[in-house]
Amino acid sequence: MKRLGSRRQLGALVGAVVLVGAGGWFAGTQVRSPADAAASHNAPKAGPVTVEVERRSLTATVVATGTVAFTSPRPLSLAGSVGIGAVTSPAGEGSEQRVTKAPVAGTKVKEGDVLMTVNGRPVLALAGPVPMYRAMGPGATGDDVKQLQKALRRLGFDPGSADGTFGQGTATAVTNWYRNKGYEAQQPSAEDQQQLGQLQQAVSSAQEALLTTRSGSAGDGSGTGAGTGTGGKASTGTETGAGTGTGAGTGDEANAGTRTDAQSSTDRQVQAIQLRSAQKSLDMANNALSSFQATYGTKVPAGEVVFFPELPVRLDKVTVKTGDAPSGPVGTVTGSELLVEAAVPGEDAELLRRGMPVEVTTTGGEKVKGKVEAIGSAAASSGTTGGDGEAATGATSEGGGTGAADASDGAADTDAAGTSGTDGASGTSGPGPVQLRISIPDPGPLAGQAEASVKVTIEVGASDGKVLTVPLAAIRTSADGKARVQVERDGGVRDVSVTVGLSAAGLVEVKPAGGALEQGDKVVVGK
Repeated sequence: MKRLGSRRQLGALVGAVVLVGAGGWFAGTQVRSPADAAASHNAPKAGPVTVEVERRSLTATVVATGTVAFTSPRPLSLAGSVGIGAVTSPAGEGSEQRVTKAPVAGTKVKEGDVLMTVNGRPVLALAGPVPMYRAMGPGATGDDVKQLQKALRRLGFDPGSADGTFGQGTATAVTNWYRNKGYEAQQPSAEDQQQLGQLQQAVSSAQEALLTTRSGSAGDGSGTGAGTGTGGKASTGTETGAGTGTGAGTGDEANAGTRTDAQSSTDRQVQAIQLRSAQKSLDMANNALSSFQATYGTKVPAGEVVFFPELPVRLDKVTVKTGDAPSGPVGTVTGSELLVEAAVPGEDAELLRRGMPVEVTTTGGEKVKGKVEAIGSAAASSGTTGGDGEAATGATSEGGGTGAADASDGAADTDAAGTSGTDGASGTSGPGPVQLRISIPDPGPLAGQAEASVKVTIEVGASDGKVLTVPLAAIRTSADGKARVQVERDGGVRDVSVTVGLSAAGLVEVKPAGGALEQGDKVVVGK
């Protein structure tokens, strides 16, 4: 029993020694001198920051934010007043014009459709390149009349010969067209009818005056003959007197005859002048009546037709409401196709060409294919920012001054492309933003998303398969202008000359001189 107790005491003593030793070791490892503590907080020795060389494919892109819009915007306005209704005041067409049914934004307008009504009269849409600029009616001739005749024929109302002259066939076709739309074609107004009556009365008065003048001329001629006869008789009556008296009487008769002949000649001249004047008045009255009758009949008022270069169109915006006077633009129309407008920095625009493929991404992540249709001023002048010569900031124009651009397949011309941001004296700022127009053949998910914001990605280049790439920060330029990279090798750093190729996403393609650079090598990008 005593031996067992001794063994237990020995084991406890050994365990205590072990514990004390372990505690001393742990305390020793945790306790440092001030010098050791200071040394542990010193920065590590500076060395180069390196990145491995990779072999990969590169695709260079230009990325921008764009806006979905409709093609070919143009203002919509009326060329003049609409006609008058069946019941009118004496003021007729001079009465104030008011919108009685406003156009509706978003409406698709086809040929022959009623865009709106003014004073209860229709404003109709027709296709044709010649804008409406005047009223058309009987006797009118010109390209606009021929355009109207062709449109009537397309709508199924045959005007006869489309010869550019508004005749009875055209008037009948217009009447039938209006009636088909639920309206009456414009007939002569009260003023026209009154003027016709006045001209007809003028002709009658001129005819009456001419007949009266002719009748008076005939009466004066017979009176002269009678007067002569009377003179002869009076002369004969003197025969009962003395011879001396007879002689005196003969002298008076001669003088009287002379005066009568002179007076008759003057009267005839006056009568001839009066006849010519009366005939001229009648001719003028007949001419005025004929001219007016040539234009009298069914008309198309200037404000009742709008010609569009192409149909259908879409009513994009409306600026009038019922009760407004239709003066100035009443809205904006666009084509029915969608496009995307975007702007890129001038240096990026230099990389773009017409026809380049574009990927358009919606905010929901859906993708649509497109292509670059116009760059710079061409994109602005025919895009959605105003139409008909709107302000432009872009590079390449499809119209005037684009000979060089056309020769290079629409390359961006930064000299003509919004370089107004460049300070010629200091050269401290680069080219300004350049506008792009991107066509969308199949809108897909973009349909109904006009004015929505989208992401535009344009591929401007791609490497030929996989190539050696390094970060742009690894490229250094020597004093001789040659590119090089610094490679960490064998514990040191050495320069390797390279030829720089395509760059994208912060990487650049490099081709080393003499094969001195391989995948996996580490190049210096910083210190």
